[in-house]
Amino acid sequence: MKKLMKRPALTRWGFFPLVLLLLISSCSVKKIVYFNDLPADTTRILKQAAAFTEPVIQTDDILNITIQTLDPTTAAVANQSVAVQAVGASSASNVGNQVITGFLVDKDGYVNMTLLGKVQIAGLTTYQAREKITVLAAQYYKDPTVQVRFANFKITVLGEVTRPATYTVPNEKVTVLDALGLAGDLTIYGKRENVLLIRDQGKEKELVRLNLNDSDVFHSPYFYLKQNDVIYVEPGKGKAAANNVARTQTFAMVGTILSFLIVAITRL
Repeated sequence: MKKLMKRPALTRWGFFPLVLLLLISSCSVKKIVYFNDLPADTTRILKQAAAFTEPVIQTDDILNITIQTLDPTTAAVANQSVAVQAVGASSASNVGNQVITGFLVDKDGYVNMTLLGKVQIAGLTTYQAREKITVLAAQYYKDPTVQVRFANFKITVLGEVTRPATYTVPNEKVTVLDALGLAGDLTIYGKRENVLLIRDQGKEKELVRLNLNDSDVFHSPYFYLKQNDVIYVEPGKGKAAANNVARTQTFAMVGTILSFLIVAITRL
């Protein structure tokens, strides 16, 4: 009779490690889910998402500048760009050196265009540069249409991602999620709640922490990236544990022994 009365208590204590393991697992899963504060069964509209600010042109940028007229042959001279060696990767190429065709902004902030000469555009947005070049082109062409775009909008993604590299994208409206997508997303060991953004501010570096577990990241003024931004994904504790093979094997052995003990106790 005494054994029969003790069995419920032993069974209850025998299931305690299993319940603890399930709680730990649920906490671990929550940490690797993006925006886990959003309810799974509802639709939420973010009415105050981060505003996009146009980046300004800097020295060493490479620009695609085209002048179009009614007669395409007449603007061919002004559109003679050059091939510039760049380091990085694009969404459609492998990591390494790549050649980008465009106009290089020199150390003084000028681009050298055939016929138009040297045009200072550093510090301007692509829209402002387009307006400036249009005025100059109107001296030689009738009703010219000018397009200015970044050819080497460069961002770097490091740390616990699938493909860490420097990426060159043909689009100036790039978000943190776009950058991580190019890098193949975070690995299972990446700390989503503590992603570091490093931004070059001239002589200073701006360091910002972003929490991808929280949907408030969509409101962050750093949600949209600027050229030369660096994203670093810090490894979590699981990375260190995974690298320690001996420790992992010890944990597995201890877990097996505990499982046998729990089964033995519950059958008493």
